[in-house]
Amino acid sequence: MDKNAIKKYAVWARKELIARVTQKAEQYEITEKKTTPADADSIGGRVLTAAEKKQRQALIAKINQDGVEQVMEEVAYTWFNRFIALRFMEVNNYLPSHTRVFTNENGEFKPQILADAIQLDLEGLNMDKVFELKDANKTEELYKYLLITQCNALSGILPRMFQRLSDYTELLLSDYLLREGSVIEQMIALIPEEDWTDQVQIIGWLYQYYNSEKKDDVFVALKKNVKITKENIPAATQLFTPDWIVRYMVENSLGRLWLEGHPDVKEQFLPTVEEQSVYADGNRDPEDTKWHYYLEEAEQEPEVQVQLDEIRKEYAALTPDQLKVIDPCSGSGHILAYMFDVLMKIYESYGYTTREAVASIVENNLYGLDIDERAAQLAYFAVMMKARQYDRRFFSRGIQPHVYAIVESNHVDQFAVDYFCNGDTKLKAAMDTILSELHDAKEYGSILTVTPQDWSALYDRFAEITEDINISRETALRELLPLAQVAEVLAQKYDVVVTNPPYMSGSGMSAKLTDFVKKNYPDSKSDLFAVFIEKCGQLVKKNGYQAMITQHAWMFLSSFEKLRTKLLQTDIINMVHLGARAFEEIGGEVVQTTSFVVRTSHVTDYKGKYCRLIEPNTQQGKENMFLASENRYIAIQTNFSKIPGSLVAYWLRSKVYEMFAKLQQINQSFDFKVGIQTGDNNQFYRLWHEVGFSNIGWKTCVFEKNKVNIFKWIPCIKGGTYRKWYGNQELIIDWENNGSKIKQCKSAVIRNTQYYFKENISWSEITTGDISFRYNEPGFIFDQKGPCCFSENSNNLYITCGFLNTKVTQFFLNILCPTLDYSVGPVSCIPYVPTNDIKIIELVKDNIDKAKKDWDSFETAWDFQNHPLLRNVPIIAEAFEQWQAECDNRFNQLKANEEELNRIFIDIYGLQDELTPEVEDKDVTVRKADLGRDIRSFISYAVGCMFGRYSLDEPGLILTGQRFSEHFYEASAPRTGTGRTGAPGSYMPIGEFYYKKENGIAKCTYSPDKDNIIPICDDEYFEDDIVGRFVEFVKTVYGEDTLDENLKFIADALDGKGQPKDVIRNYFLNDFYKDHCKIYQKRPIYWLFDSGKKNGFKALIYMHRYQPDTIARIRTDYVHEQQSRYRTAMADLEKRIDNAAAGERVKLNKELNKLQTQAEEIRVYEEKIHHLADQMISIDLDDGVKHNYAIFKDVLAKIK
Repeated sequence: MDKNAIKKYAVWARKELIARVTQKAEQYEITEKKTTPADADSIGGRVLTAAEKKQRQALIAKINQDGVEQVMEEVAYTWFNRFIALRFMEVNNYLPSHTRVFTNENGEFKPQILADAIQLDLEGLNMDKVFELKDANKTEELYKYLLITQCNALSGILPRMFQRLSDYTELLLSDYLLREGSVIEQMIALIPEEDWTDQVQIIGWLYQYYNSEKKDDVFVALKKNVKITKENIPAATQLFTPDWIVRYMVENSLGRLWLEGHPDVKEQFLPTVEEQSVYADGNRDPEDTKWHYYLEEAEQEPEVQVQLDEIRKEYAALTPDQLKVIDPCSGSGHILAYMFDVLMKIYESYGYTTREAVASIVENNLYGLDIDERAAQLAYFAVMMKARQYDRRFFSRGIQPHVYAIVESNHVDQFAVDYFCNGDTKLKAAMDTILSELHDAKEYGSILTVTPQDWSALYDRFAEITEDINISRETALRELLPLAQVAEVLAQKYDVVVTNPPYMSGSGMSAKLTDFVKKNYPDSKSDLFAVFIEKCGQLVKKNGYQAMITQHAWMFLSSFEKLRTKLLQTDIINMVHLGARAFEEIGGEVVQTTSFVVRTSHVTDYKGKYCRLIEPNTQQGKENMFLASENRYIAIQTNFSKIPGSLVAYWLRSKVYEMFAKLQQINQSFDFKVGIQTGDNNQFYRLWHEVGFSNIGWKTCVFEKNKVNIFKWIPCIKGGTYRKWYGNQELIIDWENNGSKIKQCKSAVIRNTQYYFKENISWSEITTGDISFRYNEPGFIFDQKGPCCFSENSNNLYITCGFLNTKVTQFFLNILCPTLDYSVGPVSCIPYVPTNDIKIIELVKDNIDKAKKDWDSFETAWDFQNHPLLRNVPIIAEAFEQWQAECDNRFNQLKANEEELNRIFIDIYGLQDELTPEVEDKDVTVRKADLGRDIRSFISYAVGCMFGRYSLDEPGLILTGQRFSEHFYEASAPRTGTGRTGAPGSYMPIGEFYYKKENGIAKCTYSPDKDNIIPICDDEYFEDDIVGRFVEFVKTVYGEDTLDENLKFIADALDGKGQPKDVIRNYFLNDFYKDHCKIYQKRPIYWLFDSGKKNGFKALIYMHRYQPDTIARIRTDYVHEQQSRYRTAMADLEKRIDNAAAGERVKLNKELNKLQTQAEEIRVYEEKIHHLADQMISIDLDDGVKHNYAIFKDVLAKIK
């Protein structure tokens, strides 16, 4: 089956059908903006027929109720459902007329129904009209008439799929259905005929893909806090269940119930070992109906088996016709269709004929509900087609399945209710209850609770009025009968419930749905799937079976603990724990699922069977592992209660359960705390490099007013990337006046302030993999997403840091936090064995030291001192080799230390059978040398020296918000008669730069740029051209003798081609700023003034040295100068072209065109920059890069 073709068609068909039905509505002068009155007799000068007028009035009434967009959507999907139903029936020869509607017998788009029109025997067909249209060569009109007639004819046997088309859906059926490119023609062209033989798959995938774009739209809106309305719940939550999961759920619930009561038929239903092996190898026989996904029960203890035997006596007393099974979220009918297959085997084994079995299944066994009308239509169709598959004469038997769309009572006609009840107080009480309980039912779907009624009395009354002639009869049957049918299905109990419920977190629910689940399902309110776990348990009879596939969060998260406790009062028979990527249509780690079978009994010490299929990262891989019987566990679910929060950690050995039961929790020895919630991170957080360095309160140790108030900003911990031991210290928080601004924010939560500024161990609450813990010296506030562990004893904190970064901790957290949400609750519950081993302390201190040196080797660290390639050697290649050796040594020693810590704690906990001490290279979080990265960072450091952020003469940061003159001195005032400038105690050449020291001044080894503007051009147009400055920097650092060699090494590291200076220039022109924005997390400290793609003008400035006249100086000193150069260069080229030979002239013209383009680009740019220059804009560094950069966005490069 070509799913790409199916998706392409379904997505396109939805848009096409909506466009076509909207166009038809417009032809009848019905639009969103304006509609001609409903009682109009003519439209656009054409008189409407009586039928058209009635249909148009009905359409307008529906639009007034639901809106144009919703109605157009509904009509479009109604026709989509009809088209795919007709296509399926014609391909499988299920049409009673045996005449194809869309193709001929060869599968070509030449409808047989059109060719055989005059021989057709269809109910309601007007042959006079056929002849009239045929004689007039009105082929399109004839085909449309035949299509509608065929649909009407099918309404007798499939009334819920092919309602009689006397309503507005007929009015809006598009014209030109036979043209190339129509919805029907594309369905034939894009989807091979053989795909239509697999009913469940083709209908399921078409339904899912048809909804896919709408689903995307709903989730885009959800990100903007637009809640999911009842109209959008189906699109937002629909997900086609993989076939093997459906088989697993049905076989292990419905199939198990029957086999446990009738074990003598096992051999008929279950495959032999050889048959299972062949199936697992991928050799599938289409005629094979054995249950290949059935899991045999785990061997039980004798006392458990006694209890099970009593339950199975009940099963043995059941006959097939007594079984009641339901899918309350039936979607397109996948589960219902397979339940039908399993029931057929049960009936046949019991001696029923096929005809008897089919009729009984439809009448007695099978029930389905869905909140979506279109899904319910398809599920109904799926059941009817299953019945037709087994019984060729089924359509003639007049039997209809109990598969319904949820209906609501909001707009029921009260006259119809009064007519129906006819003064009968019991009927009135029953109907009033139904109407009350199904009010707003579309908001809630199958989670509604409905009171049982005397259903026989209600249906007797419906039968009684069927032949009545009262004016309200039709309304009562149309509106009240569906309500009674849905209410009955919701009110009764079932032997088996199987479903894939909707997944929707509480944050996406509408206000009504939120209030409803809070009131009725307080233990499962966090997500709709959890609500359905609880609801399905209510639908099942005692000792019945409940099989579901849901997100696996209920097994582990604290928000589902009460639900978990309830569920553990039943028996988990088996589980297929799927993890991520169980659905091939969903990538990533977000949707992690589990499928499970529960029996509504409580057998003490029952052993369940669990299949752990987490590791395969494909749908097929998980199925293969299941069939290979790999990764299976037996667990007694009472052990789960020994784990904090009663987590369903089925894969553990008994001794691990005992560790949780007997060892103390780590929170008994240490304080685990959640930090501040600002309520507005954009306002109150900055990356430290955004603000003036002197405005940050470094190493503030205590929470005292007089020590904190002198600084606006304080370092803050907020999680970060996977990094152990030390690092991720990047953020600062606005804590001026002890956080007075934050405290004024209504949504802020200030908590655990007594722990602020204390040394701690921090980690990231949310990760995409393993957890990592970091030591922080005193001086930090901490965020809610960067929780921390505290101790008054530093050595104990070191030991804890060592333990937390071992495999032992990860082992326990894989149990406590399998959803990768490492919140304080579960982390603080890790079993802990106290120790005072000095060796651990020494190892941890060494690890922290190494991690800190690594962190501080890069310029994004606030303790960065010098670039690691600044070494006392003449060749940068040699400097890199030394740096590489240093990195390797640090990496290898840290890895060895971590492995030793693993050994120590594995031995302490006795987990030698579960864990090994070895650490993979990818888990060592100090960096190895990387030539490309390190050369780029060297270039970045050089730019920093150009701007005075760094200096070759002093370590660490120099200018970070101060004025240039506060640190640097330029010799510029000549002493009389000497031509030299004066300074205390020395003479200095004019133009040289000096830096200020405590005891005077000293000459700069490498001079910073005075005007804070460094041009980047495609040639060396300016004295302070960035490439020239960089070359000078390399010469200063390594010497003039090795300059060429060093420039070549740098150019090679940049992977460039050509002369070294050209490669370096291209890097500055094209890639430097991208790298800079990436390194500084899209909060660049160097700002690129950029005229555009033609490189007409580019210049960097340093944000921390920005002055109100900076832009004016860029304009006058650089932009105007560059414009003048372009004019001179163009004039020169024009002269040369006049005197050049033909071959040379082509080359020169090319150069001239380039200059002209650049000149035009810079002319436009000059106008933009002129406007800003005149304003003399000031900036406040405390406002942050995002705010300040936006002020000049029209003249700055886009941050990517």
